[in-house]
Amino acid sequence: MAFPPHIVEDCMGLLKLFSDGTVFRSNIQFQEQPSSTQQHNNLVLFKDYIFHRKFNLQLRLYKPKLENDDNGDEKLPLLMFLHGGGFCFGSRAWPHVHACCARLAVALRAVVAAPDYRLAPEHRLPAAVDDCVEALRWLKRQGRGGDAWATRCVDFDRVFVVGDSSGGNIAHHMAVQLGSGSREMDPVRVRGYVLMGPFFGGVVRTKSEVGPPEQMLTLDLLDRFWRLSIPIGENRDHPLANPFGPSSRNLADVKLDPILVIVGGNELLKDRAEDYATRLKELGKNIKYVEFKGKEHGFLTHDSSSQVVEDLLQIIKHFMLQNSN
Repeated sequence: MAFPPHIVEDCMGLLKLFSDGTVFRSNIQFQEQPSSTQQHNNLVLFKDYIFHRKFNLQLRLYKPKLENDDNGDEKLPLLMFLHGGGFCFGSRAWPHVHACCARLAVALRAVVAAPDYRLAPEHRLPAAVDDCVEALRWLKRQGRGGDAWATRCVDFDRVFVVGDSSGGNIAHHMAVQLGSGSREMDPVRVRGYVLMGPFFGGVVRTKSEVGPPEQMLTLDLLDRFWRLSIPIGENRDHPLANPFGPSSRNLADVKLDPILVIVGGNELLKDRAEDYATRLKELGKNIKYVEFKGKEHGFLTHDSSSQVVEDLLQIIKHFMLQNSN
Protein backbone atom coordinates (compact mmCIF):
# COMPACT_ATOMS: atom_id res chain seq x y z
CA MET A 1 0.00 0.00 0.00
CA ALA A 2 1.43 3.36 -1.05
CA PHE A 3 1.39 6.15 1.48
CA PRO A 4 0.91 9.79 0.44
CA PRO A 5 3.96 12.08 0.64
CA HIS A 6 4.51 13.66 4.03
CA ILE A 7 6.28 16.88 5.04
CA VAL A 8 9.98 16.42 5.79
CA GLU A 9 10.92 20.07 6.36
CA ASP A 10 8.68 23.10 6.93
CA CYS A 11 10.12 26.64 6.88
CA MET A 12 7.52 28.83 8.55
CA GLY A 13 4.87 27.47 6.19
CA LEU A 14 6.53 29.39 3.34
CA LEU A 15 8.52 26.41 2.05
CA LYS A 16 7.68 22.74 2.52
CA LEU A 17 9.80 19.78 1.40
CA PHE A 18 7.89 16.52 1.01
CA SER A 19 9.16 12.96 1.31
CA ASP A 20 8.89 12.39 -2.44
CA GLY A 21 11.16 15.39 -3.12
CA THR A 22 8.45 17.79 -4.22
CA VAL A 23 8.59 21.35 -2.90
CA PHE A 24 5.80 23.79 -2.06
CA ARG A 25 6.65 27.50 -2.08
CA SER A 26 4.46 30.39 -0.96
CA ASN A 27 4.62 33.61 -2.95
CA ILE A 28 4.67 35.75 0.21
CA GLN A 29 7.39 38.40 0.14
CA PHE A 30 9.00 40.54 2.84
CA GLN A 31 7.87 44.12 2.48
CA GLU A 32 9.72 47.42 2.71
CA GLN A 33 8.04 50.63 3.80
CA PRO A 34 6.34 52.00 0.64
CA SER A 35 7.48 55.57 1.29
CA SER A 36 11.15 54.63 1.38
CA THR A 37 10.85 52.41 -1.69
CA GLN A 38 9.25 55.24 -3.67
CA GLN A 39 11.86 57.73 -2.45
CA HIS A 40 14.71 55.53 -3.69
CA ASN A 41 12.96 54.75 -6.98
CA ASN A 42 12.79 58.46 -7.75
CA LEU A 43 16.59 58.67 -7.58
CA VAL A 44 17.59 55.57 -9.56
CA LEU A 45 17.07 53.92 -12.92
CA PHE A 46 16.95 50.14 -13.12
CA LYS A 47 16.68 47.44 -15.74
CA ASP A 48 16.51 43.63 -15.70
CA TYR A 49 18.77 41.38 -17.77
CA ILE A 50 19.00 37.63 -18.26
CA PHE A 51 22.55 36.65 -17.34
CA HIS A 52 22.19 32.85 -17.33
CA ARG A 53 19.97 31.58 -20.16
CA LYS A 54 20.27 27.91 -19.23
CA PHE A 55 18.52 28.53 -15.90
CA ASN A 56 16.68 31.71 -16.96
CA LEU A 57 18.34 33.72 -14.17
CA GLN A 58 18.07 37.49 -14.15
CA LEU A 59 19.89 40.34 -12.50
CA ARG A 60 18.70 43.87 -11.91
CA LEU A 61 21.03 46.75 -12.71
CA TYR A 62 20.57 50.00 -10.77
CA LYS A 63 22.05 53.37 -11.66
CA PRO A 64 21.77 56.60 -9.69
CA LYS A 65 20.35 59.46 -11.71
CA LEU A 66 23.33 61.66 -12.50
CA GLU A 67 22.98 65.41 -12.91
CA ASN A 68 24.83 67.21 -15.69
CA ASP A 69 26.25 64.01 -17.17
CA ASP A 70 24.28 63.53 -20.36
CA ASN A 71 27.33 62.10 -22.13
CA GLY A 72 27.98 59.41 -19.52
CA ASP A 73 31.52 60.66 -18.90
CA GLU A 74 31.49 60.00 -15.15
CA LYS A 75 32.53 56.44 -14.33
CA LEU A 76 30.99 54.89 -11.24
CA PRO A 77 32.16 51.88 -9.21
CA LEU A 78 30.16 48.69 -9.66
CA LEU A 79 28.71 46.93 -6.64
CA MET A 80 27.36 43.38 -6.91
CA PHE A 81 24.72 42.76 -4.23
CA LEU A 82 23.99 39.15 -3.26
CA HIS A 83 20.71 38.76 -1.37
CA GLY A 84 20.14 36.62 1.69
CA GLY A 85 17.47 34.09 2.56
CA GLY A 86 19.25 31.00 3.89
CA PHE A 87 19.91 29.84 0.31
CA CYS A 88 16.19 28.93 0.22
CA PHE A 89 14.44 32.28 -0.25
CA GLY A 90 14.98 35.63 -1.91
CA SER A 91 15.04 37.49 -5.20
CA ARG A 92 16.22 40.79 -6.64
CA ALA A 93 12.52 41.60 -7.11
CA TRP A 94 11.54 41.30 -3.45
CA PRO A 95 10.54 44.81 -2.29
CA HIS A 96 13.03 45.02 0.61
CA VAL A 97 15.90 43.78 -1.59
CA HIS A 98 14.94 46.23 -4.34
CA ALA A 99 14.77 49.13 -1.87
CA CYS A 100 18.13 48.18 -0.37
CA CYS A 101 19.82 48.08 -3.78
CA ALA A 102 18.33 51.42 -4.75
CA ARG A 103 19.59 52.89 -1.47
CA LEU A 104 23.07 51.48 -2.08
CA ALA A 105 23.18 52.98 -5.59
CA VAL A 106 22.21 56.43 -4.34
CA ALA A 107 24.20 56.52 -1.09
CA LEU A 108 27.39 55.02 -2.52
CA ARG A 109 27.02 56.69 -5.93
CA ALA A 110 27.55 53.34 -7.57
CA VAL A 111 26.03 51.06 -10.17
CA VAL A 112 24.49 48.06 -8.40
CA ALA A 113 24.02 44.63 -9.99
CA ALA A 114 21.68 42.33 -8.03
CA PRO A 115 21.57 38.79 -9.44
CA ASP A 116 19.11 36.06 -8.60
CA TYR A 117 20.52 32.60 -8.00
CA ARG A 118 19.04 29.10 -7.87
CA LEU A 119 17.48 28.27 -4.53
CA ALA A 120 17.55 25.19 -2.32
CA PRO A 121 16.29 22.57 -1.80
CA GLU A 122 15.53 22.27 -5.53
CA HIS A 123 19.12 23.35 -6.23
CA ARG A 124 21.50 22.64 -3.37
CA LEU A 125 24.90 24.21 -2.91
CA PRO A 126 27.16 24.93 -4.71
CA ALA A 127 24.49 26.02 -7.24
CA ALA A 128 24.10 29.49 -5.67
CA VAL A 129 27.86 30.09 -5.69
CA ASP A 130 28.16 28.93 -9.29
CA ASP A 131 25.35 31.26 -10.36
CA CYS A 132 26.89 34.33 -8.72
CA VAL A 133 30.23 33.60 -10.38
CA GLU A 134 28.33 33.35 -13.67
CA ALA A 135 26.76 36.76 -12.96
CA LEU A 136 30.29 38.16 -12.65
CA ARG A 137 31.17 36.55 -15.98
CA TRP A 138 28.14 38.31 -17.50
CA LEU A 139 29.53 41.60 -16.23
CA LYS A 140 32.86 40.65 -17.78
CA ARG A 141 31.14 40.17 -21.14
CA GLN A 142 29.43 43.54 -20.81
CA GLY A 143 32.73 45.20 -20.05
CA ARG A 144 34.17 43.77 -23.25
CA GLY A 145 31.43 45.29 -25.37
CA GLY A 146 27.89 44.55 -24.26
CA ASP A 147 24.61 46.33 -23.87
CA ALA A 148 25.05 50.10 -24.17
CA TRP A 149 22.87 50.97 -21.16
CA ALA A 150 24.50 48.30 -19.00
CA THR A 151 28.01 49.60 -19.69
CA ARG A 152 27.36 53.34 -19.67
CA CYS A 153 28.98 55.10 -16.69
CA VAL A 154 30.42 51.83 -15.30
CA ASP A 155 34.02 51.55 -14.13
CA PHE A 156 34.66 47.81 -14.43
CA ASP A 157 38.05 48.32 -12.78
CA ARG A 158 36.34 49.17 -9.46
CA VAL A 159 34.04 46.28 -8.56
CA PHE A 160 32.95 45.35 -5.04
CA VAL A 161 30.89 42.34 -3.94
CA VAL A 162 28.44 42.87 -1.06
CA GLY A 163 26.70 39.80 0.34
CA ASP A 164 23.95 39.75 2.96
CA SER A 165 23.54 36.59 5.10
CA SER A 166 23.70 33.64 2.68
CA GLY A 167 24.93 36.21 0.16
CA GLY A 168 27.82 36.88 2.53
CA ASN A 169 28.65 33.19 2.51
CA ILE A 170 28.62 33.26 -1.30
CA ALA A 171 30.85 36.34 -1.31
CA HIS A 172 33.42 34.46 0.78
CA HIS A 173 33.48 31.54 -1.63
CA MET A 174 33.77 33.90 -4.58
CA ALA A 175 36.73 35.61 -2.90
CA VAL A 176 38.45 32.25 -2.39
CA GLN A 177 37.62 30.97 -5.88
CA LEU A 178 38.73 34.11 -7.71
CA GLY A 179 41.68 34.92 -5.47
CA SER A 180 43.47 38.26 -5.60
CA GLY A 181 45.10 39.66 -8.70
CA SER A 182 43.47 37.14 -11.03
CA ARG A 183 42.94 38.35 -14.60
CA GLU A 184 40.24 35.74 -15.24
CA MET A 185 37.45 38.31 -15.17
CA ASP A 186 39.16 41.14 -17.09
CA PRO A 187 38.11 43.89 -17.50
CA VAL A 188 36.21 43.28 -14.26
CA ARG A 189 38.49 43.78 -11.29
CA VAL A 190 37.09 42.96 -7.87
CA ARG A 191 38.64 45.29 -5.31
CA GLY A 192 37.00 43.98 -2.16
CA TYR A 193 34.21 42.05 -0.48
CA VAL A 194 31.68 43.14 2.15
CA LEU A 195 30.12 40.32 4.19
CA MET A 196 26.96 41.37 6.06
CA GLY A 197 26.11 38.90 8.84
CA PRO A 198 27.55 36.05 6.75
CA PHE A 199 25.66 32.77 7.05
CA PHE A 200 28.33 30.32 8.18
CA GLY A 201 27.74 27.12 10.12
CA GLY A 202 29.45 24.36 12.06
CA VAL A 203 28.64 21.26 14.04
CA VAL A 204 30.01 22.71 17.29
CA ARG A 205 27.68 25.43 18.59
CA THR A 206 28.87 28.95 19.35
CA LYS A 207 27.80 30.98 22.37
CA SER A 208 25.72 33.40 20.29
CA GLU A 209 23.92 30.53 18.52
CA VAL A 210 22.65 29.08 21.80
CA GLY A 211 21.78 32.53 23.15
CA PRO A 212 18.42 34.28 22.98
CA PRO A 213 16.65 33.92 19.60
CA GLU A 214 16.19 36.94 17.37
CA GLN A 215 12.85 38.40 16.38
CA MET A 216 13.02 36.82 12.91
CA LEU A 217 15.67 34.14 13.35
CA THR A 218 16.03 31.07 15.57
CA LEU A 219 18.64 28.33 15.82
CA ASP A 220 16.05 25.81 14.63
CA LEU A 221 15.49 27.85 11.47
CA LEU A 222 19.24 28.16 10.83
CA ASP A 223 19.61 24.39 11.15
CA ARG A 224 16.68 23.85 8.81
CA PHE A 225 18.24 26.12 6.18
CA TRP A 226 21.42 24.04 6.33
CA ARG A 227 19.55 20.74 6.02
CA LEU A 228 17.78 22.10 2.95
CA SER A 229 20.79 23.67 1.26
CA ILE A 230 23.97 21.59 1.80
CA PRO A 231 24.55 18.44 -0.27
CA ILE A 232 22.45 15.51 0.92
CA GLY A 233 24.25 13.41 3.51
CA GLU A 234 26.58 16.21 4.63
CA ASN A 235 26.56 18.17 7.89
CA ARG A 236 27.21 21.77 8.95
CA ASP A 237 30.99 21.27 8.80
CA HIS A 238 30.80 20.92 5.02
CA PRO A 239 33.24 23.40 3.39
CA LEU A 240 30.34 25.34 1.85
CA ALA A 241 28.95 25.94 5.35
CA ASN A 242 32.05 26.11 7.54
CA PRO A 243 35.07 27.90 6.00
CA PHE A 244 37.27 26.46 8.75
CA GLY A 245 35.77 22.97 8.95
CA PRO A 246 37.87 19.79 9.09
CA SER A 247 37.67 19.28 5.31
CA SER A 248 37.68 22.96 4.31
CA ARG A 249 40.41 24.44 2.17
CA ASN A 250 43.44 25.80 4.00
CA LEU A 251 43.26 29.55 3.44
CA ALA A 252 46.79 30.32 4.61
CA ASP A 253 48.21 30.38 1.09
CA VAL A 254 45.12 31.79 -0.65
CA LYS A 255 45.50 35.38 -1.82
CA LEU A 256 42.37 37.28 -0.89
CA ASP A 257 41.19 40.75 -1.80
CA PRO A 258 40.30 43.02 1.17
CA ILE A 259 37.28 41.87 3.17
CA LEU A 260 34.96 43.89 5.42
CA VAL A 261 32.78 41.90 7.84
CA ILE A 262 29.78 43.69 9.36
CA VAL A 263 27.51 42.06 11.92
CA GLY A 264 24.84 42.98 14.44
CA GLY A 265 25.75 42.51 18.10
CA ASN A 266 22.56 40.53 18.79
CA GLU A 267 22.86 38.18 15.82
CA LEU A 268 22.88 34.44 16.36
CA LEU A 269 25.64 34.38 13.72
CA LYS A 270 27.79 37.01 15.45
CA ASP A 271 30.35 34.64 16.95
CA ARG A 272 30.90 32.85 13.65
CA ALA A 273 31.44 36.15 11.84
CA GLU A 274 33.85 37.36 14.52
CA ASP A 275 35.74 34.05 14.51
CA TYR A 276 35.97 34.18 10.71
CA ALA A 277 37.47 37.67 10.81
CA THR A 278 39.84 36.78 13.65
CA ARG A 279 41.18 33.69 11.91
CA LEU A 280 41.73 35.47 8.61
CA LYS A 281 43.49 38.30 10.45
CA GLU A 282 45.78 35.74 12.09
CA LEU A 283 46.58 34.40 8.61
CA GLY A 284 47.70 37.88 7.59
CA LYS A 285 44.70 38.71 5.41
CA ASN A 286 43.44 42.25 4.89
CA ILE A 287 40.20 42.03 6.84
CA LYS A 288 38.20 44.41 9.04
CA TYR A 289 35.45 43.48 11.52
CA VAL A 290 32.71 45.94 12.50
CA GLU A 291 29.96 45.17 15.00
CA PHE A 292 26.77 47.19 15.45
CA LYS A 293 25.69 46.72 19.04
CA GLY A 294 22.08 45.75 19.63
CA LYS A 295 21.28 45.04 15.98
CA GLU A 296 19.83 41.78 14.70
CA HIS A 297 20.31 39.81 11.50
CA GLY A 298 19.43 41.52 8.22
CA PHE A 299 19.29 45.08 9.53
CA LEU A 300 20.67 46.44 6.24
CA THR A 301 17.87 45.10 4.07
CA HIS A 302 14.92 45.08 6.44
CA ASP A 303 15.17 48.79 7.32
CA SER A 304 17.43 50.34 4.70
CA SER A 305 16.30 53.90 5.51
CA SER A 306 17.27 53.87 9.21
CA GLN A 307 19.99 56.04 10.74
CA VAL A 308 22.08 53.02 11.71
CA VAL A 309 22.11 51.95 8.06
CA GLU A 310 23.32 55.43 7.17
CA ASP A 311 26.27 54.86 9.51
CA LEU A 312 26.83 51.45 7.95
CA LEU A 313 26.84 52.95 4.44
CA GLN A 314 29.52 55.41 5.47
CA ILE A 315 31.69 52.50 6.60
CA ILE A 316 31.17 50.72 3.26
CA LYS A 317 31.90 53.94 1.37
CA HIS A 318 35.18 54.38 3.26
CA PHE A 319 36.10 50.75 2.52
CA MET A 320 35.45 51.32 -1.18
CA LEU A 321 37.54 54.49 -1.25
CA GLN A 322 40.41 52.78 0.56
CA ASN A 323 40.53 49.98 -1.98
CA SER A 324 39.86 51.78 -5.24
CA ASN A 325 43.45 52.57 -6.20
